[in-house]
Amino acid sequence: MSELSITTTQNVDINFKAASEGDRVLAYLLDLVIWIAYYFVLDKVFDATGFSDRVNAMDTWSYIAIQTFFSLPVFLYKLLFETFMDGQTPGKRIMKIRVIKIDGYQAGFGEYLMRWLFGLIETTPPLIIIGLIAMSISKKNQRIGDMAAGTAVISLKNNISIDQTILKEINDSYVPVYPLVIKLTDNDVRIIKETYESSLRATDFAMIARLQTKIEDVTGIRSVSANATAFVDTVLNDYNFYTRSM
Repeated sequence: MSELSITTTQNVDINFKAASEGDRVLAYLLDLVIWIAYYFVLDKVFDATGFSDRVNAMDTWSYIAIQTFFSLPVFLYKLLFETFMDGQTPGKRIMKIRVIKIDGYQAGFGEYLMRWLFGLIETTPPLIIIGLIAMSISKKNQRIGDMAAGTAVISLKNNISIDQTILKEINDSYVPVYPLVIKLTDNDVRIIKETYESSLRATDFAMIARLQTKIEDVTGIRSVSANATAFVDTVLNDYNFYTRSM
């Protein structure tokens, strides 16, 4: 699996593992199963309601219009899911892979649209071989659509190679408070976490207050937390959230 190193605009280096061709193909196949299930259910509903007979009795243009309308969810599937699920389709989520920009920011609609447009060719059998060839020769496992959009697909399976002492468990539903934490480095956060935890054990709240002041000076953050303890705890959670989500 290829390593993908990203330097953000705040000069924070984050290392990811690029999603393998196998994971991306499996994610595609899982999405394909959903498409097939959609058409299967649609066909059954049409038959049960007698709508199929009415559609077949329509003139050619009406028939094409109906078919096009009900095919739109599959046609726009990847674009819509990646846009509203932060770079993931259901297949990608199951395989724990995600689309990101190679500058470290979360990809936006423009990048997803570019990937989707190229994907109409690259991920359509038998032309899917084009995407596979591009990924196999790309250092970042990018297909042509990724290269055009400036994106890459990363693995979220132990994706970040940082000192384990800075990691904190956060829920998938966690909402960050201080986006400026990205100005910190892994080493900064390790020192903050070690100082914070040792101060808690010693009930040295004065030290935690000084730690808050230092963090605010370095990052430009202004606390909206209830106290210094809550502030530092939130900073640690936010840093883990942003570095894991980008």
